[in-house]
Amino acid sequence: MVRGPRELRIGTRGSQLALWQANTVAARLAESGAPPTRIVIIKTTGDQLQDRPLSEAGGKRLFVKEIEDALLRGEVDLAVHSSKDMPAVLPSGLAIAGVLPREDPHDAIVLPVDCSVRLQPDDSGAVDGLIAQLGPAPSIGTGSIRRIAQLSRIFRGAHFEPIRGNLDTRLRKLDSGAHSALVLAAAGLRRLGFASRISLTLPASVCVPAPGQGIVAIEIREEDTDVREIVTAISDADAAVALDAERALVEALGGGCQTPIAALASPAADRTLEVLGAVATLDGRRVIRATAHGPRGQAAALGALVARDLISQGADAILAEVRLP
Repeated sequence: MVRGPRELRIGTRGSQLALWQANTVAARLAESGAPPTRIVIIKTTGDQLQDRPLSEAGGKRLFVKEIEDALLRGEVDLAVHSSKDMPAVLPSGLAIAGVLPREDPHDAIVLPVDCSVRLQPDDSGAVDGLIAQLGPAPSIGTGSIRRIAQLSRIFRGAHFEPIRGNLDTRLRKLDSGAHSALVLAAAGLRRLGFASRISLTLPASVCVPAPGQGIVAIEIREEDTDVREIVTAISDADAAVALDAERALVEALGGGCQTPIAALASPAADRTLEVLGAVATLDGRRVIRATAHGPRGQAAALGALVARDLISQGADAILAEVRLP
């Protein structure tokens, strides 16, 4: 066992999924022989702004800022986040020391509970069947700019509506008739025991997921070598490589949290890595894609390579337009 703190304080949000993540990290640390852990719930600005879309409220860093501040002040020893909520460039003095194994990174369509339709992603007619099921002008619950930008080209008559709150709350709103469907991360549904509610997992050919989606990241103070060694012992190598590539892609594009940037890095058994990136106009009329393939050890370089390819196709102009006030 690594010599270090007598207790590890884990900073986290208090949502259902955040607590699942923090408790899972705590369990893995205990299995590895780490010091005892204590979970510290920190309310973030994003938790307090439930009535506004993230794009209007200031972006997804609203879900990590207060936790990172507590980490920098020494009030917690490590922080556990959904990695897709983290900015591409971390605050000075902080670092990602480890990640949990990645859950399904894709987006999922969830239909009301009284709908019996279940579509398999490998079915070539799955999306067509979904379009037929939803009708010409469905209300689709999602506030994600990335999802809306990619799905607008498929669901031409859809009305996309922001939906916030815990997963239970979102599903209850769907089942009460507030929406025709929801678009949610498959990872969160699976981790919280709602895999049966997934009507269709969207393949990356239809909707490239958010960078880091499905990966739980453990953030520490950069100079805290004892905690780094403890966390590194439970880190998953495949997920870490994928996250390195996806975050490098976002950083190279200068992407903020609420931009239509998508990325998915897929480690292969032969120790290589395929990186897919996409940028879409907000109306979905243009989606730019790029891929790169190479050694896992060059994950960040591959992510940056995909970003340069996207820029050469006009991604910088699309992103500049999105960032206009």
